[in-house]
Amino acid sequence: MSIDRAALLAGGIRLASGISFLVDPLRANRWWGDPEEPTPTAQLLLRSMGYRDALIGGLLAAAALRGKNTRGWFLASAGADAADLLGGVSVHDELKPSQRLIGLGGAVVGIGVGLWGASRRTTRGETAQ
Repeated sequence: MSIDRAALLAGGIRLASGISFLVDPLRANRWWGDPEEPTPTAQLLLRSMGYRDALIGGLLAAAALRGKNTRGWFLASAGADAADLLGGVSVHDELKPSQRLIGLGGAVVGIGVGLWGASRRTTRGETAQ
């Protein structure tokens, strides 16, 4: 059983990001480019995003550690970032420059990493699983 290091790294980053939104959504929101305090509705959505990211990241990392096929979790990660990008584009004109750069730029990078991970060649051990 070999560890998928790329999947472990990507899953660990997504898990850490998700946990940060659960532990302190206000600080995490500032880290992602919004200097203002979000409304209670926005805080709810930040926590929801935290649960989603922690779940996807944790399951991606767990699959990597077990030597399982990680393609589906990479695809789920790309899908989550695509949903964030789609939502962000709809309010693009209302976002501050820092939010555009960090939030939307991060989503684009996340989509790229997710698609890359989902399209990687499988090893002999992964095809049997």
